[in-house]
Amino acid sequence: MRESFTAVLERNRTLAGEFATEPYEAAWAAEARWFVRTLKRTGAGTRLRVTTQISPDGLHWCDLDAEREITGDLVSWESAGFGGWLRLKGTVDAGAGAGADAGGDGTGTATVMIYLALKS
Repeated sequence: MRESFTAVLERNRTLAGEFATEPYEAAWAAEARWFVRTLKRTGAGTRLRVTTQISPDGLHWCDLDAEREITGDLVSWESAGFGGWLRLKGTVDAGAGAGADAGGDGTGTATVMIYLALKS
C-alpha cells in the first residue's frame, strides 16, 4: 500500500533576503513534489528564487537542482533522487529598478506558503 503525506513547511511566512525552510526527513518517500504559493509581494520588481537542497543528516546541505524563479501565484515541481532530507533555500530581492536610486528602498518581501508532498 502506498503512503502519502503533505507537510506545510512555511505558513504565511514573510521572507526577505536569504532564507531556508525547516528541513524535512523524507527517506521513506519515492516521490517528492514542492508547491510554493505566493500570497503577497512588496516592493516593485521583487523576485523570489529557490533551490531544492538535500542532506544525509539534516545538518549539512548541497543543492539538488538549479535555482528557479517563482513567478506565479502557485508553482510546483518534482524532486527526484533526493535521499534522506529535503529543504528549500532561497532569496528574496527587490530586483532591477527597485533600488534607492530608482525611488525605492531596495527591499522587497514575499509572503508564502510552502508545501512538500511525499509519496512512497
